[in-house]
Amino acid sequence: MAAMLKKAAASAVATRPAVAPRAAGRTMVVPKASMASSVRTLAPAASTLRGAQAKRTTRASAVAAAATAKPRANIGDSLSAFLAVSTDDPKLRQLMTSLSEAIRTIAHKVRTASCGSTACVNSFGDEQLNVDMVADGLLFEALKYSHCCSWACSEEVPEPVDMGGSGYSVAFDPLDGSSIVDTNFAVGTIFGIWPGDKLVGVTGRDQAAAGMGIYGPRTVFVVAMKGFPGTFEFLLQDDGKWMLVKETTEIAEGKLYAPGNLRAIFDNPEYKKLVDFYLEKQYTLRYTGGMVPDVFQILVKEKGVFTNVTSPTTKAKLRLLFEVAPLALLVENAGGASSCDGLGVSGLDVEITKHDQRTQICYGSVGEVARFEKYMLGSSKRFAELAAKITVPN
Repeated sequence: MAAMLKKAAASAVATRPAVAPRAAGRTMVVPKASMASSVRTLAPAASTLRGAQAKRTTRASAVAAAATAKPRANIGDSLSAFLAVSTDDPKLRQLMTSLSEAIRTIAHKVRTASCGSTACVNSFGDEQLNVDMVADGLLFEALKYSHCCSWACSEEVPEPVDMGGSGYSVAFDPLDGSSIVDTNFAVGTIFGIWPGDKLVGVTGRDQAAAGMGIYGPRTVFVVAMKGFPGTFEFLLQDDGKWMLVKETTEIAEGKLYAPGNLRAIFDNPEYKKLVDFYLEKQYTLRYTGGMVPDVFQILVKEKGVFTNVTSPTTKAKLRLLFEVAPLALLVENAGGASSCDGLGVSGLDVEITKHDQRTQICYGSVGEVARFEKYMLGSSKRFAELAAKITVPN
């Protein structure tokens, strides 16, 4: 009998309903089988909830990344669209737009120019051509009516002129290579934009932007903006608008050279050795005598080197303010390098102490600039690792 009672008690315990947690002030009694079924039902729901939470986290991360991502330009963009992402300053956008309009007009004037000389000479003693003076006037006019330019000077009018605006000062070469217009070679405009009212006591690295217009079979407007990586090429369309057609972010190594002031090899032995190296290694010679197309090809081909050095009998002609510093920003923003003034420093780091300051320069890939410094100066502190691999003949 006792054994039977024990068995019955055990059976009762085994079949007793489970007690669920207290809810709403009362005890709910749920059979074990029902609890198991509920767990099985809730498991997929929990998995779905975790998936939804993960998706929300992913979307939030994507939104945060998009918010912090740097804006970029896209091929096919208009100039105004590019300026909207490359600078937050409306005055700089207006100034760049005004300069682009002047360059568009100069392109037409160059195509229809009379190349006869005038009786005028500029204050540096260089003879001016008629088209020089037209381009100069168009640029000064554009800067004045932009209302964003304090002072401006040019290679033709080197003394700063009050433009009546505020925000920036501009230096420009209105038509570099004007002496080869009559041969129908490409020529161009170069400009640099500095914040504030100063064009001396500054360096090229202080520039807010730089650019050039190239007038050849195509008319292009090439710009670099401080703090916005890359150098950007805009093509003038038939409707008069500018369209972004190329972004350059890297200048690679390649056998392409443009040796300016080549007569200097006769009394500059270091330069002669360098030019001999280019010849022996069968570099392709691409040189027009116009600084704008000869430097522009480095950006287009994404390789090469441009040199213009001095010697005891051939003095420096290139002006730091109007040509060298703006082009240095264009080349270096594109991933290239420059070497200026025989000092083994960037063309952006030489202080501009006077408007007519002249210098020598090399632009190109990092490797080619390192080679230039090794041949011309005996060493290259900035590019020491590359220079160590370069052997200069005795």
